[in-house]
Parts: sequence; structure tokens; C-alpha cells
Amino acid sequence: MTSRTARAPRETLPDGGLVLEVAGSGVRVPPLCFVGELERGWVLRQGERVVVEGRLEGGGCCRDLRVRRLPGHRSPLPPLSAAAMRAGGSWPHRYARWLEETAYGPLHRGRWRLAPREVFAPGIWGPDLVREWPETTIELLCGGGWHGVLPLRPLPEPDSGHVKACRKHAREGTLAPVLLWWVSFLDGWVLLDGHDRAAAALAEGAPPACVELVRVPDDAAWRASAAGLSEAHRHLTDRLAARPAGPHTARQRHAVERGYAEALATLPYDAAPTVVFEDAGN
Repeated sequence: MTSRTARAPRETLPDGGLVLEVAGSGVRVPPLCFVGELERGWVLRQGERVVVEGRLEGGGCCRDLRVRRLPGHRSPLPPLSAAAMRAGGSWPHRYARWLEETAYGPLHRGRWRLAPREVFAPGIWGPDLVREWPETTIELLCGGGWHGVLPLRPLPEPDSGHVKACRKHAREGTLAPVLLWWVSFLDGWVLLDGHDRAAAALAEGAPPACVELVRVPDDAAWRASAAGLSEAHRHLTDRLAARPAGPHTARQRHAVERGYAEALATLPYDAAPTVVFEDAGN
């Protein structure tokens, strides 16, 4: 495999993250990608190697996703030395550069957000962290919900050699973040890099620091959503203006304007659907 992503323009975000605008190089399918049909069965393929197989079972509101992982996943990031972790720096920017250079990553044409992820719902790094290997069953609740973390290789034991070294970094506060890939149809994350670091942080009693990779809408998509949001906002403000003024009118109008501004500001960075390709050979 060879790297398929040219150096992308960057937009720096206030949280220390960034957005990459990946133009592509004529290759439609990235080295790491989902292939198949969500309702019948899919695989996560890395080059010619299948690293995950998934199939939905059951019907109705709640369905089971049978997942089988296979050995051979290659991290899209290079190994991190102790000196590199202690040096620190902007991990989202560093990971972005490596993802552009790797022959094992998921980047394809479009916009991608890489940013620190510090807040998770309860249980993400507890019961919703998949520890079974190689097979597991994920219960997808109504609307497709799961909200957990799926490692791509077995999590090592807390007393294994490299995990012990990472635990020292965890205690020192120099442990590099793990890399999570948000997958929309799982409503959860795939752990792309940092299995040893995740095990070390958890062994030290805390969830690992994370950098989250998320595909976000392209300009046309989010601007279309913005147009619809602006139209709905106009109708709402017209209705408020038509009502007789009351003691709460000013507060209501302020809340509407604030909500509109906040929603409009997040549209370019909201998660977009994860692409499932029909044929990884094209």
C-alpha cells in the first residue's frame, strides 16, 4: 500500500483541533474503509486485508450487530517513543500529518475534523469498551444507538511490558492520546491507535486522553443545512414578532437568537455519515 492523501489545507479550531480539506488524488477508496451493505453485512478492510466483519441480526427496534475482528490491523500512526511523548505538542496536528502520510488510514475526499475529545457519556471506557476478542455482539438500540469503543486488536494486560512503560507516562501526565475514529452507523468509535496507551490509562484508574477523527459535511452540505435552519429561524421570529409583547418576550427572543447562532456555528463541524463503499477495488 502507498499513501493516497495529498497535504490538505488546514483550518485551526479554538479547542486546539483542526479541520482537513482532503481533495483526493483520483483514488476513490482509502486504504482503510468499510465495504459492503449495512443491512446485509460489511467488512472493515485495510488494503487487501479484512480486519473486521460485521453483520446485523434480528429485527424490530433493537438489533444485534455480530462483530468479528481478525488479526493484522496496522496502526495509521508510527510508534511513539518515550521522548516523543514527553515532548508533547499539538497531538491533533501531529496525528493529522501522519494520517496524510500513512498507507493504512481512512482519509478520503472531504472534510475531516481532528480534535481533542475530553467528555464522554458514562460507560464509554467501562461497560461499552469492547474487551472480548475476537468476536462480540453489540446491541444497537432504537435509532442505531450504541456509543462504545471497538478496539482493532486485543487490549494488552496491565502488567505487559509496553503497558508498564505507558503507565509511567500516565502517572507523569505525558501519555499521548489514543486515536478514535467516529463511525456514524455504529454510533460509536473504532480505536485506530493507542491500544497499549488505553490499557495503561485504564490500569491507572482514568480514561485515556483522546484525539477524535470525524468526517464532517462538505461546504455544499452544511450550507444547505444552514439555509434550512435560517428559513426555520425566520418563521419562528416572525411568529414571535406577531405576538403581543409580554414580560417574557425579550427573554424568549434572546433565547431564540442565541440558539440559532450556536446551531449555525456548529453546522460545519457536526459529524457527517461514515462512508460505506460498495467495492474496495475501484
